[in-house]
Amino acid sequence: MTQHESSGHPAPTGRVAAVVPAAGSGVRLGAGVPKAFVEVSGRTMLERAVAGLLASGAVDDVVAVVPGDRVAEAEELLAPLRSGDHLVVVTTGGAQRTDSVRNGLAVLTASLARSGTSVHDVVLVHDAARCLTPAAPILRVVEAVRSGEGAVVPVLPVIDTVKQVDAGGYVVGTPDRAALRAVQTPQGFAPDVLLAAYDAAGDVATDDAGLVERLGRRVATVAGDVLSFKITTASDHARALEEVRALEESVHRKNSKEDP
Repeated sequence: MTQHESSGHPAPTGRVAAVVPAAGSGVRLGAGVPKAFVEVSGRTMLERAVAGLLASGAVDDVVAVVPGDRVAEAEELLAPLRSGDHLVVVTTGGAQRTDSVRNGLAVLTASLARSGTSVHDVVLVHDAARCLTPAAPILRVVEAVRSGEGAVVPVLPVIDTVKQVDAGGYVVGTPDRAALRAVQTPQGFAPDVLLAAYDAAGDVATDDAGLVERLGRRVATVAGDVLSFKITTASDHARALEEVRALEESVHRKNSKEDP
């Protein structure tokens, strides 16, 4: 992987589409509903994730991929985010994440064709569970793809020491953490690269860039963001509530100073 330097200002060319996998059950969160439909301070993760992509100013069209019995609910939740400039489509997910993303890509292509919208030059894949992702890493990913990278992932340095263990649970190695990175989303791709990766995918993958790696293609990195953490457990959800509360308080203080 290579580190791509970004100015944070994507060139205004073509359209950017995002597929948002949101069909997971969320068993580890233990909320009793699919994870993307769990609320974080009054808004579901799905709403926050899609709204964040559109609010970044870098994303034009979004396909949300949800459980089959949640399509109508997702349509209602996302309806306020639709506009003449933004295509927001909901479709049904598959048994595995790869199936869901593949469904999203197919629906995106068909929807753009029906609407007569110009073809996108960047495709993002963004987990709904990373619903607090701010604009900056989204912009960095988009710019890196537009500068010529076929695949780009936002990353953070690994702080903890990492151990490699065998099937019996015994340590067999200690990788140098200086060369390790924690990968986030949105991951960005040139459309032909992502489609080729999914055409060649024969099994389950939790990471879209990993499918590109299997093609022997290079994957670049840009700086991620601490707010792009994935909500998986109850403690992650509690952290998200605290982060939203802190952000809202910060905005309130700023507005109070500007409008005494």
